[in-house]
Amino acid sequence: MSKGKSVLTVKNLNKSFGNFQALKDINFRVESGELVAILGESGSGKSTLLNVISGLDELDSGEITINGISTRDFSHKEWAIYRNHYIGFVFQEYNLVDDLSVIENVELPLLLQGVSASEAREKALEKCKLLGLTNHTHKLPNRISGGQQQRVAIARALVTDPKVILADEPTGALDSENARIILDVLK
Repeated sequence: MSKGKSVLTVKNLNKSFGNFQALKDINFRVESGELVAILGESGSGKSTLLNVISGLDELDSGEITINGISTRDFSHKEWAIYRNHYIGFVFQEYNLVDDLSVIENVELPLLLQGVSASEAREKALEKCKLLGLTNHTHKLPNRISGGQQQRVAIARALVTDPKVILADEPTGALDSENARIILDVLK
C-alpha cells in the first residue's frame, strides 16, 4: 500500500504548564484522506495536543508541519492565516458566537477569508443542509439543543474545506445514531 501525501507531521512535540508536562515527545504523521483518533483518559493531553497543533497554544519544543510548511517560525498573523485556511476546528465547548445566528456562525470563517457574502452564505447553507440544520439557520445558538450546537460547530469547521479537521470530542453531545452520522460526515 503506497503512502499518501503527508498533510500533517508532528515531531518531538513538547508542552508544559509550569512544572506539569502535558505533552512529551509526541510524534506522528497524518496522510491525505486519513482519519486519526487520539484516545486517552481525561486529562491525558488530547485537547492540549489539538490546541498546540492549531496554534491556539504555543509548543515548548518540537515542530509541526502542514502540507510541507513548518510552523516553527510563524508569527501571530501567520498562525491566524494557517488556522483560517488550513485547519477546521471543532471545539469541545463549540465556541459559537452567541449573538450570531446559526448560518452567521457557519459562514464566519469564509467571511474572514474574504469570500463574498453571497458565496459564503451559499456554502454555509450547503453545510447546514448536510448536517440537518436547515430549519435552524435563523436561530441563535442558545435557542437550539446541545447536539444541534455541536452540528453547527462541525458545519463551521467544514465550510472552508480545510486540509486538516481537528475535532475535540465531536460526538460528545450526540446520541449514537447522530454520532454515527457525524463521523460519516467528517470522513
